[in-house]
Amino acid sequence: MSPTLSALVAVLLVSALSLVGVVTLSRDPEALHRRLPLLVSLAAGFLVGGAMLHLLPEAMEALGTGLDVPLLFLAGFLGFFLLERYLWFHHHGGQAPRGNPDADPHRPGHGLDEDCAEPHPVVVMNLVGDGVHNLIDGMAIGAAFMIDPAAGVATTIAIALHEIPQEIGDFAILVHGGLSVRRALIFNLLSALVAFVGVGIALAVGQQVDGFSAALLPVTAGSFMYIAAADLIPEIHRHRDRSRAAAQALFLFGGVGLMLLLRLNLH
Repeated sequence: MSPTLSALVAVLLVSALSLVGVVTLSRDPEALHRRLPLLVSLAAGFLVGGAMLHLLPEAMEALGTGLDVPLLFLAGFLGFFLLERYLWFHHHGGQAPRGNPDADPHRPGHGLDEDCAEPHPVVVMNLVGDGVHNLIDGMAIGAAFMIDPAAGVATTIAIALHEIPQEIGDFAILVHGGLSVRRALIFNLLSALVAFVGVGIALAVGQQVDGFSAALLPVTAGSFMYIAAADLIPEIHRHRDRSRAAAQALFLFGGVGLMLLLRLNLH
């Protein structure tokens, strides 16, 4: 399968998987909410393992062992810090949607039964932030497949696992912000499809600009590490129950272990 077709199929699968969680949430939010901690732990493991065992080694092989790879890694890490601080912050943490001033937009399922007369501004901010995120994800998948199929597979798995809880949270924000469940599903789908634009950019530019795809690998690795360290792992530490904490640690290490097996088997 060509890198172009592989990347397109991968983005299609990621978009479909993220919507599966959203549809499930609309039917049984409480059941899905109970399973989210383990899913978050597994996603963190995949992100860390994908960055350290797949993307960075491929980047060093393509770009050498000089300062290029560390600097690009830092650009991805710090770039995502700025995006979250000045873009996603405004719709994830800037203000709660109307209805309950103490609402927690991070909690999946929150506000699903509430109705608003008109959409809250948080809806627009959420859609903009999610669209940018999906654009970057699409570019990462496209660039990874252009460098190496194994890196493409690893990147796809890591993105898919962290997209599911993210899309669930975004869906909850859209509904709580005033959209009906049906409209929230449609807008979530449209936002997910922006990833195809990202793939197109990565493939088009990567074929014209020498080294572009290789340069995106450490940037993606930096973004993966930021998401895991700043967003997912702190969420894991919130749970104090020992049995749940042990299960979450097992899933996190399991995610890293699966990425290691993938690395050993595909190279």
